[in-house]
Amino acid sequence: MKDGKRVVITYGTFDLFHKGHYNILKRAREYGDYLIVGVTGESYDMGRGKLSVHDSIAERINNVMNTDLVDEIIIEEYLGQKIRDIIKYNVDVFVIGDDWRGKFDHISNYCELVYLPRTKDISSTQLRKEQDRRYSIGMITDRNDDNQLTYEASMVSGFSLASVFSEDDELAGSVSKRFGIEHVARNVEELVASSDIVFVQTDIRDRYRYIRKALEGGKHVICDIPYSLDPEEHVELIKLARDSRCILFSNMKFYCTQVFVQLLWHIQGGLIGDIIRMECSISKNNIKIVQLFYELTAMALSPVIKLMGRDYNDLSYELTELSERGETEFATITLKYPKGQAIVNVGNKIRVENKIEIIGTEGTIRMGDDWWRGRSFELISVDGSETRKFTTNFSGNGFRLIIRQILDMIRSGKIDYELFGAEDLTVVTDIISSMQRN
Repeated sequence: MKDGKRVVITYGTFDLFHKGHYNILKRAREYGDYLIVGVTGESYDMGRGKLSVHDSIAERINNVMNTDLVDEIIIEEYLGQKIRDIIKYNVDVFVIGDDWRGKFDHISNYCELVYLPRTKDISSTQLRKEQDRRYSIGMITDRNDDNQLTYEASMVSGFSLASVFSEDDELAGSVSKRFGIEHVARNVEELVASSDIVFVQTDIRDRYRYIRKALEGGKHVICDIPYSLDPEEHVELIKLARDSRCILFSNMKFYCTQVFVQLLWHIQGGLIGDIIRMECSISKNNIKIVQLFYELTAMALSPVIKLMGRDYNDLSYELTELSERGETEFATITLKYPKGQAIVNVGNKIRVENKIEIIGTEGTIRMGDDWWRGRSFELISVDGSETRKFTTNFSGNGFRLIIRQILDMIRSGKIDYELFGAEDLTVVTDIISSMQRN
């Protein structure tokens, strides 16, 4: 009870607000005198992998309030919040749609539980399917692997991996059969013509020509970094993307994670003071990927350039070649800045501790193993007495975050080249090129 009133609570995303939502709220209201509605927050939706939400949280809250059925709105920010809310607000009745039947039976230990039947033949999912334009992703590959793109694309409404091309016809057929890709393109031109977005997953030496074909065809592109080992080719692709109003998105999922957004906010907000040292280390052991060293180097350099800037004063590196073919298998790269320095360690088939550590005058930020997946970081006070941990959960490998970011830019018509570090990648490519020459 709240001031003698019977309190009812319900939760939902309330995306693309429709009659079914209104009916749930109206019937929920009938169970008491005071109705609280929990609207899911955007970070919570992302954490659950729910990336098909159309309306902003402000729009969703406004639509719920405009029903004149609701007394109070709260934001649902994390899994497990419901029980805390029930206790905090002295809730008498918890109401939820019956498509969740059985999922919330444990709540009956805290208050009355009511499952309400949904309005038939209407749902936000159905409305999304009706309103969304469908986007086809075409993959150019030289590997018998889709890098989870088939599954990840299915997590964002309106996207599907629908076409594949490989110079190796047998490989293309195998990929098509293995991942249920309907169309096998006979050549690059056919794949580009049949796709809205082209995903380039090939050896570095082939990426430039494939990316160029796609951009010349007016298609958006996702590609591993670096796009090329030739700085002039890289700059040419960036310019072509801008001139064509196309998105050239690096397959750097880290930039799209909620954790990186929080980390960037903390650093740009001066919460750890001025950066005096940054260390970024990465290692993998995938013998199937040719020139893996350059991919790892690009991945490790990217956050350094993003966070410490492009204007370093001095660059030095130590390379170790251990294989019979003379491949670089370990490198330490040092970038000196006016007020600090960055050290990048790259291990190709040699294990190093995967981490990011950013030391500032007012504190330190640390990310541990598999930092490029962007799931958590620690903020440590300057004297080490206090540690705060920031965590987000998302399933899959993060492709869905890139796809959703591209969708938002397509819908808005605003392409944010700074978001995916086009200029940063130019600096990264320059550094890798100088290492390659030496």
